[in-house]
Amino acid sequence: MTKHLLTISDLTKAEIEAVFEKTKVFKERQKRGIPHRPLLGKTLALIFEKASTRTRVSFKVAMYQLGGNVIFISQRDSQIGRGEPIKDTARVLSRYVDGIVIRTFGHEIVEEFAHYSSVPVINGLTDLHHPCQVLTDVFTIVEKKGSCKGLKVAWIGDGNNMANSWIEAA
Repeated sequence: MTKHLLTISDLTKAEIEAVFEKTKVFKERQKRGIPHRPLLGKTLALIFEKASTRTRVSFKVAMYQLGGNVIFISQRDSQIGRGEPIKDTARVLSRYVDGIVIRTFGHEIVEEFAHYSSVPVINGLTDLHHPCQVLTDVFTIVEKKGSCKGLKVAWIGDGNNMANSWIEAA
């Protein structure tokens, strides 16, 4: 069964810790100028119906640094907004790429896309969740403090996608 990242709850604590350990290794190699290309020959599709700077650049740079390629599909490039069923887009793209990141409005779109995709789907942001941003924030805390154990996080602001993902991370 294909593993997707739609919410933080899709990962166990052990899986998150394993991702963080790999991230530390990749960052150290990058810092030392040691090439590490585990994604050589792999392609990631970015489907963004919402504007983005940090998320788009982060995924593009990461794929480049790890040896992979990126195809960017904006809202105007996608047929989803023009009536093509999500299941058709998911099935077709799955034949061409090795992973898909979706940044869209409705969380149900990401869920449906993942249901029909035969490759991993990552939620790049929906109105309900933003798991990649919160995982990045938690990694930064671990990197700077050594651990999240005993950490208390206060949320001030709207109860939005970030708040939902932080609650899940707790």
